Amino acid sequence: MSDFVLSVIPTDPAWQPSREAGERMAAMLQELAPDADELDVDWHEKITAVDCGENLERITCPLCHGSIDTEWYMELLEQGDKFDHLAVTVPCCSGASTLDALGYEWPCGFARFEVAVWNALWEPLPERTLTELGQVLGHPVRQVLAHI
Repeated sequence: MSDFVLSVIPTDPAWQPSREAGERMAAMLQELAPDADELDVDWHEKITAVDCGENLERITCPLCHGSIDTEWYMELLEQGDKFDHLAVTVPCCSGASTLDALGYEWPCGFARFEVAVWNALWEPLPERTLTELGQVLGHPVRQVLAHI
């Protein structure tokens, strides 16, 4: 059986909210998805990959705009999905970049805070809702839709 997970994360991978703000945003997401199988609220010690699972179609380099083999990314995550920093040397042009600067088709992200809604929200949240969630959290947010 496959799962669909919508994760809402801060736009800054290293930023974390207060417990109160994080819980308020989680409560708002619970209202938007009352039939969710599960709602996880996580404060990670290190920057953690928030990946789109089977939705990942393509990765592009922000430096040379070339394609990066998705296997490279998957191998990187297999070594561990927690990071002290996001700096990488991209395999396409050997340039210095960061994991959060790569172009992911479907979006992936990196965060120290995440609210994940399981099997309830099948479509992306509208920008208006993301703006409201960011206001509640105290920091702009983005979303990652995963099929796992």
